Amino acid sequence: QVQLVESGGGLVQPGGSLNLSCAASGFSLDSHHIGWFRQAPGKEREGVSCVGYTRYLPVYAESVKGRFTISRDNAKNTVYLQMNSLKPDDTAVYYCAADPDYCALTRAGNFDGMHYWGEGILVTVSS
Repeated sequence: QVQLVESGGGLVQPGGSLNLSCAASGFSLDSHHIGWFRQAPGKEREGVSCVGYTRYLPVYAESVKGRFTISRDNAKNTVYLQMNSLKPDDTAVYYCAADPDYCALTRAGNFDGMHYWGEGILVTVSS
């Protein structure tokens, strides 16, 4: 069964950190581009970060640049999102997605068309 499963979310105070994991089964992440996305209450889904499988060069949304780090462990078939200096505006459901051909941070880039999506996990940043 092909699936992506996110974990590591929860409640954290402003300024705190969380490390999200995205574990794949049924396919190999080492042949897929991977992305993290989020959807805050009442807002549209937005891209957070993408990493390719060829050059492993990550890209980030401006809102998280310098605070979030995407990484992948192909041996564990897992992708991570280390989130530091969290702000209340980071509160959202976070999703990971994978596609053999691309990863896009914008809807114009068609991130909705990425092949595999996880169910999402809630991150709440609040005091």
